[in-house]
Amino acid sequence: MTETQTEPSAAGAPGPGTEAPTEAPVAPASTPKPDAPPGTPPALVGNPLRDPRDRRLPRVPEPCSFVLFGVGGDLSRKKLLPAFYDLMHRGLLPPDFVLIGFSRPDWPGGGDFEALLRNSCKASARTEWDDEVFARLARAITFVPGNFDNDADFDTLKRTLDEQNSSHGIKGNTAFYLSIPPALFPTVLQQMERTGLADEKAAGGWRRVVVEKPFGHDLPSALALNKLVDDVFGAGDVFRIDHYLGKETVQNLMALRFANQLFEPVWNANFVDHIQITMAEDVGIGGRAAFYDATGAARDVLQNHLLQLLALTAMEEPVEFTAEAIQIEKLKVLRAITIPSDLENYAVRGQYDQGWQAGERATAYLDEDGIKQGSTTETYAAVKLGIDTRRWAGVPFYIRTGKRLPKRVSEIAVLFKKAPHLPFSHTDTEELGRNQLVIRVQPDEGVTLKFGSKVPGSMMEVRDVSMDFLYGEAFTESSPEAYERLMLDVMLGDSTLFPRNAEVEASWRVIDPLEQFWATHPPQKYRSGEWGPTISDDMLARDGRAWRRP
Repeated sequence: MTETQTEPSAAGAPGPGTEAPTEAPVAPASTPKPDAPPGTPPALVGNPLRDPRDRRLPRVPEPCSFVLFGVGGDLSRKKLLPAFYDLMHRGLLPPDFVLIGFSRPDWPGGGDFEALLRNSCKASARTEWDDEVFARLARAITFVPGNFDNDADFDTLKRTLDEQNSSHGIKGNTAFYLSIPPALFPTVLQQMERTGLADEKAAGGWRRVVVEKPFGHDLPSALALNKLVDDVFGAGDVFRIDHYLGKETVQNLMALRFANQLFEPVWNANFVDHIQITMAEDVGIGGRAAFYDATGAARDVLQNHLLQLLALTAMEEPVEFTAEAIQIEKLKVLRAITIPSDLENYAVRGQYDQGWQAGERATAYLDEDGIKQGSTTETYAAVKLGIDTRRWAGVPFYIRTGKRLPKRVSEIAVLFKKAPHLPFSHTDTEELGRNQLVIRVQPDEGVTLKFGSKVPGSMMEVRDVSMDFLYGEAFTESSPEAYERLMLDVMLGDSTLFPRNAEVEASWRVIDPLEQFWATHPPQKYRSGEWGPTISDDMLARDGRAWRRP
């Protein structure tokens, strides 16, 4: 691998250990498409046997290039580069593909770029290691060292991109991934505008940009960021990435609801008592002290991940499975969210203290490296929300997130109302709880249905039992990583799993009042290894409910 030139045609060709993409049989080139105009060249005739709406067949993007800004950072090394290796391994990258990394060369661990690439893919790729697959990926990659505020470095990037696109027969199709701190967005976007990197007309193909969260730190900053990005790229070419939406179980939520007659009739206030959405982490802030202390749990997780999960849970059935139709229904939910008038009792935040985690001593948040003494940043947030629609009127949505909790788990739990009348005696059903449908997003992806069943024996005793569906057991193919799916969708131009401007702005309209309230209420301490501050349990207890223990 070099930092100047790549070999043109090897990027997507299946090799040993590679899954070749399965396509429907291709008609001979000489066979004209039934509705093709007379004289259509054979090369332009599509496959008449393949329905473009058929999503069962792998979709391979047209020839394109991908530019990763900040390629030496944590996200690129742990997620993005391994995702491209996995796509290469599965034969889902186009035959002519170019990946250009732009970064300062002083990444953690040092070494040349090929070593960085190899180490990243070996450590974090989902698919098995294959030297031939890696060699083909390495030949498709070029590294351009540089600084974001240096005009000459961006001129070199522009020249390299043009040369690579030309040598690979790529007609201007390029995606740009801003894997950089939000503070650098204006600098990079101005450089892209100055050099013409974002100019679709001059490039002769599509130009797309991927923006990482957080999307601002409040509504005014989100509006300013949206305007900044939209001034350089068209609204339809901006992909705001929330990696939670790329997880297989999140996508399965729509299939579970809308492909089955079983659940939708009871998916409303007539049958649902309340819904709990949890994202718990069993680790601290790690090396993210500067970012996390300026952001906090609410801005880092509630504003994006959890509100997106809430929207998918509560949305109406879209008229069709397209990006626009799904985004319309999610936006209706986000705009209908109500926050409680009594925030003192129904908006909780906490900060982890020292304690024990997995048998080891865990330090307090204020003792973490890089955290200033007296910080009031929350590491735990929980709130009760409502949705002002006919379907969900009166149904509370309790959402929570936190660090240094007992286990790593993300789930959506739909808890149903108890039967209005039971013919059994009270003692027969002492151990019977609410029926529950639990969608596990991670780590054990699947669905659990909890209901009452008779205990074997001569007496009538009813207690809760569970039926489990596990992705790992039901299907032979493992679920792709979220970034693997999302990078493919960017190249395909499919924005179904990407929040749009209006969704981001509607989410901030929910979070901003909470942040304003919390600004004058310091976070409550909770011991590491426990399920958050006790006032979080009190919040549900006031309503006669309790948090699930995942």
